[in-house]
Amino acid sequence: MILKAFKEKSIQKYVNKLLATRKSSVSNNKVKTVAVLLNASEFHEFEVFRLYFKELNLTSPKHKIIAFTLDDKLEHNKWNTHYSPKDFGWNGKIKNIDLDTFINEPYDVLICFYKKEVLQLDLITAASKANLKVGISKSDERLYDLIIDVDLKEINVFKQELKKYLNILNKL
Repeated sequence: MILKAFKEKSIQKYVNKLLATRKSSVSNNKVKTVAVLLNASEFHEFEVFRLYFKELNLTSPKHKIIAFTLDDKLEHNKWNTHYSPKDFGWNGKIKNIDLDTFINEPYDVLICFYKKEVLQLDLITAASKANLKVGISKSDERLYDLIIDVDLKEINVFKQELKKYLNILNKL
């Protein structure tokens, strides 16, 4: 139990370091690739995002949806990738190759669709090389370039607002 607390403290220290050195510079390129980061205990309807991408005429095969779960034995067929606390080591070290690839992929937009403050989700968001990071949680505003403060059940409101802001930013 004590080691778990120390491990979480080391991860939080790493996240803070990433956020302190982050330079928020959004490019003027149009959106081609989108990634979605979910918390499996909060939101299950992953297919909503796939349909939304089609609605926006974003048809790249590089779109990715990943989910965080506390259950290591979660069925793998629902998401492209899922990960759990065991995939994280001390000082923010990523032990999962798929997750490391996800972080280093330069997506045009990363949608962080979770409300609960989960250290591992914050680590992925902070470490991601995505150009524009969009979130719905105000827990740590340093994580995102754009925050659309809606409830998880208001997915349609989120989709409308995201589309509106992407148009304003000339991304679509």
